[in-house]
Amino acid sequence: MSVAAQPPKFQIRAVHTDATVTVYQAYTPSIGLPAARDGRFPQTWKRDRMTWIKPSFLWMAYRCGWGLKEGQETVLAVEITREGFEWALRNACLSHYVRGFHADQPSWQQELKRSPARVQWDPERDLHHRPLPYRSLQLGLAGEASRRYADEWTVGIRDVTPLAHEIHELVRDRRLAEAEALLPEERPYPVSDGLLERLVA
Repeated sequence: MSVAAQPPKFQIRAVHTDATVTVYQAYTPSIGLPAARDGRFPQTWKRDRMTWIKPSFLWMAYRCGWGLKEGQETVLAVEITREGFEWALRNACLSHYVRGFHADQPSWQQELKRSPARVQWDPERDLHHRPLPYRSLQLGLAGEASRRYADEWTVGIRDVTPLAHEIHELVRDRRLAEAEALLPEERPYPVSDGLLERLVA
């Protein structure tokens, strides 16, 4: 019996088309429901705060407890332009200092202050939310990046809370094959040469 190849340790996997990429976030219903209804973030969504987007549905499910955590009851699939997504990556820096990768800690701190986006790689999760040996991208947006995300890059927003709840129920019932079949099909995202050069230590 063949064994599926394990993804590289650092790789962006996402639902994507030629023009867009889908990321996930979870909000209170007061933010999430209007966003899904109107296909854009409401004015009450704070554009001056750091916001984290996640291309991995399972990592989002882990973070929000399948949409059951307080304040994260509405799980959104946000479709954004690939142009915007890649702009954020080109203008991002790592969210933490890595000795031997960065020149020194002060220079990394300066880079962090001037970067409108930041990246961290957290262990991907399985259906039981156990960590896997490869990483999932988390992309933090602040300032200019946050405003562009909300008002320029977003082309559609869907409420996927029912999907999260359905998969959760199947996992609880140990119907893992059925649960896995419902997961969004996340494929390796094609990155141009050098796009992740400063983002993978």
